[in-house]
Amino acid sequence: MRIAVDAMGGDFAPREAVVGAMEAIDSYDLEVILVGDEATIRAEMAGYPGGGRISVYHAPEVIAMHEQPAVAVRKKRQSSIVVAVGLVKTGQAAGLVSAGHTGAAMASALLGLGRIGGVDRPAIASVLPGEKGGVVLLDAGANVDCKPANLAQFALMGSIYAEKIRGVENPRVGLLSVGEEDCKGNELTLAAFPLLKGLDINFAGNVEGRDIFNNLVDVVVCDGFTGNIVLKMCEGLAGTLFRMTRAELSGSRGGTDYLPAVEALNRRLDYAEYGGAPLLGVNGVVVISHGSSRAKAFKNAIRMAGESVDNGLVRAIGAMVGKRYDEVSIDA
Repeated sequence: MRIAVDAMGGDFAPREAVVGAMEAIDSYDLEVILVGDEATIRAEMAGYPGGGRISVYHAPEVIAMHEQPAVAVRKKRQSSIVVAVGLVKTGQAAGLVSAGHTGAAMASALLGLGRIGGVDRPAIASVLPGEKGGVVLLDAGANVDCKPANLAQFALMGSIYAEKIRGVENPRVGLLSVGEEDCKGNELTLAAFPLLKGLDINFAGNVEGRDIFNNLVDVVVCDGFTGNIVLKMCEGLAGTLFRMTRAELSGSRGGTDYLPAVEALNRRLDYAEYGGAPLLGVNGVVVISHGSSRAKAFKNAIRMAGESVDNGLVRAIGAMVGKRYDEVSIDA
């Protein structure tokens, strides 16, 4: 199996993508295609022996973070992300990973791969840390404005992802709202509630923000505007609490004895442990990683892409969403 990596995407490209790819082929039974400026990538690879299962596919252009996604994707046909999507489309790669421009990755995937039959809007599924394991949150930023039927499709896709990739049996799905009662919420959540209740999933009803971390449910559904705020707030809070705790312990007598436990907790909260967030609903495996991804995140994102292919994630979503498409009208 070959996984394409947008080697020019991310704050530390291409070095961290190269190192992450090297670590991935050492740990997993797959091959990696690094997509980007060939001379630059090979210069980075020179310092890391043992890359026999890594190939390089030249792409001379890069989409910068300030560029408008749809315009840049159409204009820069030889950019690393557009070329990587093309490799998946033609079957030269089974899936792809990118830590570059999220909007460009989404636009490239939609234009190059299309949507799974029956899916109206793809969603980003991020994993947030919980006391007893990760919790899937979607949409985490692909769709800032949503219809109730979009949330119903997110619930279906999130349930499939939690089961197929996270290994959760009969995952519990919750609708993010301001109260657990059925009658609480805004217009969107109130209209979405009966749609989710009518789906063939383990719907647990409304959940509040605090319920995300106590593992009351395995999947939390919301619009992308809300989801992205939740995601960024969690990232910021986790980092701040770690730094504050470490500072307090370092300054107290005997506090350093607890630093290994604090470090272990920080690893549990580290997004790099999950690698990236799959873009569910496009007709191919696409994993979007954090812009500040280091080698560890790339390695785990490549693993996630491989697992998504092995477990037939795209096919499973197509079967489930297509089955329910007539019952969940996109006009709802």
